[in-house]
Amino acid sequence: MNLSRIKKTNWSYYIMLLPAFLLVLVYHYGPIGGLALAFQKYNFAESIFNQEWVGLENFRYIFGYPGFTRALWNTLFIAIMKLTAHFIVPITVSILLNEVRKVYLKRYIQTLIYLPHFMSWVIISSIFIDILSPSEGIVNKFLGLAGIEPVYFLGEPKVFPFTVVATDIWKEFGFRTIVYFAALSSIDPNLYEAAEIDGAKRMKKIRHITIPGIMPIIVLLGTLSLGRILNAGFEQIFNMYNPLVYSTGDILDTLTYRIGIVNNEYDIATAIGLFRSIVSLLLVSTSYYMASKLANYRIF
Repeated sequence: MNLSRIKKTNWSYYIMLLPAFLLVLVYHYGPIGGLALAFQKYNFAESIFNQEWVGLENFRYIFGYPGFTRALWNTLFIAIMKLTAHFIVPITVSILLNEVRKVYLKRYIQTLIYLPHFMSWVIISSIFIDILSPSEGIVNKFLGLAGIEPVYFLGEPKVFPFTVVATDIWKEFGFRTIVYFAALSSIDPNLYEAAEIDGAKRMKKIRHITIPGIMPIIVLLGTLSLGRILNAGFEQIFNMYNPLVYSTGDILDTLTYRIGIVNNEYDIATAIGLFRSIVSLLLVSTSYYMASKLANYRIF
C-alpha cells in the first residue's frame, strides 16, 4: 500500500480531527507539566519555572498531614461500598426485570430507573437535602409516625457514608443495568424452553441458566471496577457534605480541593493528586491484567 497516497487522500480527515486533537493536547496532556508543582515549594511571586525544588518534601508533608490518613480511609471505605453495591444491585434488578413478562411494563420500569442518571448531583443533592432534613424532610416525618427519633442523615458522621452510598445507588443503578440487559439478551431462549420442559421453575432457571449466562460480563465488570477504588465521587460528596461530617465524609478529592483552591497550597494539592493518580494507574493496570486473564478481555 502506498503511504503517500493514503496521506493525500486522507488529508481532509486529518484537518477535521485537528481541533479535537488540539483540545485533547491542551486540556489533557498540557496540564501534565503542572505536576512539577508536586516537587516544588510554590511561590506566587515567581513563575513555575523559577520555583524552589524541594524533592519529595511535599509527599513527606502530606503523609504526615492530620487529615490525609482520615481522607484516604474514607475514600477507600466509601468507594468499596459503592463498588460492591453497584456490583450487586444492577445484577439483581436486571435479573428481576428479565423475569417480567409484560414488555410494556418492563420498558416503563427501565425508563423510570434510567432517568436519575441524567440529572446532575447539584440538582439531586438539593432534592435529598430537603427530603432528608431532620425537621421538615419527608423521610423523618415517616420515621416520626413510626415512633423513631429524627435521623440527621447529612449531619451525623456515622450515618453520612451510608447515606452517600444509598443516594448514589438510587441515581446510578438503573443506568448500570444496561450492560447486564445486553448480556441477558444474548442467552439462547431455547435453554429456558428446554429447562421448562424438564420441569425447572423460575429460581432454578435463574440459578442454572441466567446467572451462568451473564457470568463472563460479571467477572469482566467486577475486575475492571478495581481501577475505580480511589474514586469515591467528588461531585456528590462536595454537594452533600459539611464540616460536621468531615471525620467520615472527607475524601482525597475534597481534601485536595480545600488545600488547593481554598487554602491556595497548590504544591501540596498537586502532590496529593499525583499520589492518587499513581495509585489509580497501578490499580487500573492490575485490573486490566486480571481482566485479560479471567475474562479474556484486552484493550490492545
